[in-house]
Amino acid sequence: MLLGLRHPDSTFAPSTWHALAGHCEQENAIACLIREAREETGLRIERQDVELVHVVHHIDKPGGQPRMGLFFRARAWSGEPELREPDKCTEWKFWDPAALPDDLVSYTRLAIGKIQNGELYSETGWPA
Repeated sequence: MLLGLRHPDSTFAPSTWHALAGHCEQENAIACLIREAREETGLRIERQDVELVHVVHHIDKPGGQPRMGLFFRARAWSGEPELREPDKCTEWKFWDPAALPDDLVSYTRLAIGKIQNGELYSETGWPA
């Protein structure tokens, strides 16, 4: 699992590990993943090598904006991860899903666990 260590000055989850992520810019989700992977890490991913493996509907803090996180698996890619946006991320590293870092974004940890269990959907942060 490729994770990036977010910059300590980041507004969201500073100094925490997180999956490669981004916001869609007038593009579909897979095109966004392919673009973000290239921009953030230099990795090249082809559309046919991507599969959706989990959706998490989350709220990060009480009263926060609800978000949908789409988690994709790239079955193949070319290149090695490199630091392309050092103002956003200070390191990229592959992790064994059974030995993830302690300081991992909580909804990312949830999604990884659900992916390992073969579950497609989860929710977190919603009031009880």
